[in-house]
Amino acid sequence: MSDSFVYGIHAVARFIKQAPARCMALYCVDGRNPRLLQLLDQARAAGVEVHLEKRERLTQLGGGDKHQGCLLQILEAQTSVNFAQCLNAINADSLLLVLDGVQDPHNLGACLRSADACGVDAVIIPRDRAVKVNATVRKVAAGGAESVPVIEVTNLARCLKELKQAGVWLYGSSGDASDSVYDHDYSGPIALVMGAEGSGLRRLTMESCDHLISLPMRGQVESLNVSVATGICLYEILRSRESLTSKARGKKQRPG
Repeated sequence: MSDSFVYGIHAVARFIKQAPARCMALYCVDGRNPRLLQLLDQARAAGVEVHLEKRERLTQLGGGDKHQGCLLQILEAQTSVNFAQCLNAINADSLLLVLDGVQDPHNLGACLRSADACGVDAVIIPRDRAVKVNATVRKVAAGGAESVPVIEVTNLARCLKELKQAGVWLYGSSGDASDSVYDHDYSGPIALVMGAEGSGLRRLTMESCDHLISLPMRGQVESLNVSVATGICLYEILRSRESLTSKARGKKQRPG
């Protein structure tokens, strides 16, 4: 599917709602599907140009047949927040998500959807050897790719070092970690660091983390999908933060 289009009824509706200025044209099949008719009304109300086309034409335009009868042509956005701005905005409640080389667009999309739900301030990904935000990512993220800034960095290890210098605590997820995700209070500015599918965190990334945490595995499988694990960890961070007393929010100090 072409990266200049958003496809899928829910994803298109969320994009029009969140970024109408970036919507160039909506291509939609001419039918009586109530959801598509509602989408057409939404697009027209937002001032988006509408074209009624045959389903085959949508497949040709988008380069795939998974469009659900609608394609939204969009203007590609420049990154709204860069890493320097992210550092300057760090505060006591900051929550960042760092993805160390996620390759599957479905996983990145699901991570962005969870990030949006949990109020993550920004998602940081390496510029090389990692999937970028594309049409599939937008479809799976269901609006999360537009609401959560995605920041690409050239050197992830240096990025993590600068985050620590800015006062951010780095919690890396590793199946070999002795600490459980439930063993920490997650007070202060936090970055959750998740590894790639299969290989997990790279060595330098792992060494940069203040703490390594794992998810308890009670069954036969050895690990969870990275997007599932990310959602669980983010919600545990939220749960922990909401349960903290004002006394427990005291300033932490790194050992040594």
